[in-house]
Amino acid sequence: MLLTLTVAGRLLHSALWEIEPDMDNLRSVEKITEEHLERLSELARTDQADRFERHPRWSAYAERVICVALCQGAALHYLDGVNGVKDFDVYTFYAQDAVGPFPARWRRAADFGPSVFGRYPPDPPQFVGRRVDLFGRSLEASVDADPVDAVRAYLRSGRTSTAHHLASKAVVGLYPSYLLGVVVWPAG
Repeated sequence: MLLTLTVAGRLLHSALWEIEPDMDNLRSVEKITEEHLERLSELARTDQADRFERHPRWSAYAERVICVALCQGAALHYLDGVNGVKDFDVYTFYAQDAVGPFPARWRRAADFGPSVFGRYPPDPPQFVGRRVDLFGRSLEASVDADPVDAVRAYLRSGRTSTAHHLASKAVVGLYPSYLLGVVVWPAG
């Protein structure tokens, strides 16, 4: 009897495995446009204002923005049109302040809203559109540093796991507005 259940269990597991969705096929392959980049920039600015209002200890960083960028897989998709979009990872890079390094684990999520990208089915149901993960990092750079040079130096250094992971894909500028759509990484 035990052998029969084991064989039946294996058959059931095998059948279920075959119908599980392929998570890579749930990525949107729609083109990311300038309008989409502007929406991401807007979400980042809203997030910054809310963060510093709720956590005044870190408000010094509000005036220390070097740039905002789309990173990881969605940035790679912006470049190659093939990778697909599971979610959007948006980083705000700040010039480090005396208050201390920007909290590296301080991640927040926003909803991109209805769009051609649809929604990523495994995300919680409160997301109408793709999830936008919002991160911040403080860089050892001055607030008036060239944004592209500052981010490239950070990525080249590879001193943190974040720098290493971001450097493995792509980084596309969102803010200041003159950086919108500019390929920051890989450095060409």
